[in-house]
Amino acid sequence: MNKTKVSWACRECGHAQNKWSGSCPQCQNWNTFIEEVAAVEKKQRFEAKAAKAARPMLISEINPDQSQRLETKMGELDRLFGGGIVAGSLNLIGGEPGVGKSTLLLQVANALAVQGLTVLYVCGEESAEQTSLRALRIGINPPNLFLLSETAFSSIMAQIDQIQPDIIIVDSVQIVYKSEILSSPGSVVQVREIATEFMHISKGRGITTFLIGHVTKSGELAGPRVLEHIVDSVFDFEGDRQMGFRLLRAIKNRFGPTDEIAIFQMKETGLCEVPNPSQAFLQERMTEVPGSAIVPGLEGVRSFLLEIQALVSTTAFATPSRRSAGLDQNRLALLLAVLEKRVGYQLHHCDVFVALAGGLKIAEPAIDLGIVMAIASSFMNRPVPSDTIVIGEVGLGGEVRGVSRIETRLKEAIHMGFKRCILPKRNCKGLSTSLAEKIRLVGVELVDEAIREIFGEGEK
Repeated sequence: MNKTKVSWACRECGHAQNKWSGSCPQCQNWNTFIEEVAAVEKKQRFEAKAAKAARPMLISEINPDQSQRLETKMGELDRLFGGGIVAGSLNLIGGEPGVGKSTLLLQVANALAVQGLTVLYVCGEESAEQTSLRALRIGINPPNLFLLSETAFSSIMAQIDQIQPDIIIVDSVQIVYKSEILSSPGSVVQVREIATEFMHISKGRGITTFLIGHVTKSGELAGPRVLEHIVDSVFDFEGDRQMGFRLLRAIKNRFGPTDEIAIFQMKETGLCEVPNPSQAFLQERMTEVPGSAIVPGLEGVRSFLLEIQALVSTTAFATPSRRSAGLDQNRLALLLAVLEKRVGYQLHHCDVFVALAGGLKIAEPAIDLGIVMAIASSFMNRPVPSDTIVIGEVGLGGEVRGVSRIETRLKEAIHMGFKRCILPKRNCKGLSTSLAEKIRLVGVELVDEAIREIFGEGEK
């Protein structure tokens, strides 16, 4: 019989130790250790074998252009991957339940299958019939897309040897298990072993592999941290279910940029690309309404306009409420303190609610001035002019600091028809005259200057 080794592993961060303890010394979480029993095999550990043994090569002998890229014909997705999916890469996509991970990869499988590639979709969490019904609902029925409802890795490996696919999609990596390991599926040991097996398949056989991963209640990828180190790229799929917008964000990408996002919208026919996010986010905007400000956000090389909404109302309780949606709660508290101390607004007896319309989440400091203007607009009950956008980071002294990529933001504002921009005075230097001719630029150094420029003197 094979020897067994018992250890205790944290289900949050994957830290392993020989004895149980109440608190994890790595992530400081309580009551997260679970018992793991790993089998020590006498034969070869991993089932996936490389087609040929690796040999050392001179760097001058390696042609970097040999990496073939597979285009999905989905412009947003191909741009996010850096020009297409690299053949033989191992990719991990994580997200909350129901956000659309399976739907997205079904569409990717269809796009690659219609190009003549053989795709094996391992639907471990569903039956093949359930996955087939979803595929037919969104109009997917290619001839060389195979569905396999299996969770045992040995059975999956046997089908890989038989079909010889070009693409493998595993839904999900937490449900696949190796029978010789006594731990339950989804445990730290199982996830680590399964991810390593698929890494050997991907690199040794040149098969492009996609792994769907679960997330914890805090939004992080479940399983050991080594899972993210093994794969070539990690993408986080997030979004608001009510509005239907989805963001696919690159967290790690060995073959492309890591500061890019792709925006989709969930419809009855599946996920559709959003080529013009500014128009999509502002289509329900109401003009000349107090408490609304437009800011140009930046994600990667793209800029898109967002609407920040604020509501300031007198509270009937001793402790006023401070709530935000899509924005950092701590950042909101900081900006409210700046308005009280540097501008003189009496907000300590008011409830303040701030939201980013569209269900997005932005942590960029360049939208600080937009948040401040939206709060000031609601507080004074005066609307921000509908043809005005605001850009700038706000410091604790009430100063408006410069932001990066100002020309990219201004070009997007001009494209959407805005005529005036309130921006940091430092960013006014060095701008091309062509931009200054198309939009009126107003440079400010302090928050109260921006308030006077938009609302006049006003009452505090």
